[in-house]
Amino acid sequence: MTEAIAAAAKALLKKLAVDLALDKDKRNKFLLIVGSIVVGLIFLLMTPVVVLSSIGGIDPPSVELEFKESDFLNNLDEESRKKLEIMQAQGQAIEDAMVGTNMGDQTIKAQLIYLSFFENVSNFDVQTYVDLFKNNPEDTALIQAINVEYGLEIDFDEFMRTYTFVMNTTIDPHMFTDSESKNSADLTAWVENAYKSGWGFQEGSYGEIDENLRYRCADNVGLIMGYLRYIPTEKTFDMSINELIYNEIGELDTMPEVAGIGLFDGNNFGVYVGNGDAIFASYDVGNIIKSPVSEGNWISWCTFDGIDYPQEVTDKINEIQDPTEENTEEKNENGE
Repeated sequence: MTEAIAAAAKALLKKLAVDLALDKDKRNKFLLIVGSIVVGLIFLLMTPVVVLSSIGGIDPPSVELEFKESDFLNNLDEESRKKLEIMQAQGQAIEDAMVGTNMGDQTIKAQLIYLSFFENVSNFDVQTYVDLFKNNPEDTALIQAINVEYGLEIDFDEFMRTYTFVMNTTIDPHMFTDSESKNSADLTAWVENAYKSGWGFQEGSYGEIDENLRYRCADNVGLIMGYLRYIPTEKTFDMSINELIYNEIGELDTMPEVAGIGLFDGNNFGVYVGNGDAIFASYDVGNIIKSPVSEGNWISWCTFDGIDYPQEVTDKINEIQDPTEENTEEKNENGE
């Protein structure tokens, strides 16, 4: 691959990354690139969006193309092979450091920034880099800190458009606290990821990539059922789970402050994610949205069969459904 071809391809792909969220046709073309392992490797040497698949980051959709990975690798010169090996090694080192610092859910972001902008950075140190993420939890502050530390000029809005698109193509394995069970904390992470990754609303969808829209979608029930179906260790959906069973518990003023509790308005479901906010798939808006519980039409809280909840939720359910004599006396004293 000549330098002229590489430069032209790099310019084209960067332009596509900027326009992805705005132009469906360009998004579809870009996903063809994402779907190719070969172009993913080429992209590793030029722009980084797809290369995360080669270091454990994303799972691109399958698309049949005419060329093979082996053909590409056999034609790489020694310099390109070394670049590939270095970038893969650094990507793995970043993942290891992120996981070791309990920030595994930031791994893809860290890899993407490194692969996008650090080609000419000579003073890169993995731990220093990871510390920037640890000390700057807000994305705007993080990008600013990285720019200052490494003398870069990363445009925040441009990067976030690309990052959101990358996250939409995958389900980040690092977001789960326990990939062997279904629990309220990971349900919260699931819907938070759907919101941040820009999933759309589509009837009958549960988190898979829509073949026509080329991005992930879910309907109101499917957003929650998708988590119950998803098997993180296999990166597949268990289609034998075809029903969402919920248990309506009580009015909102009895709901414990536990993320992952369900919300119900008589027809639709949401998931409480803490700090007074709920996430749900909105038919009217056309995507996954996040809004204060107080601004919705929620009338009760519920739990979902198959989800493990902390003891605090179990205690509250027992209190509501089987009040003790002490609780009854307290209600009488309050005139209830």
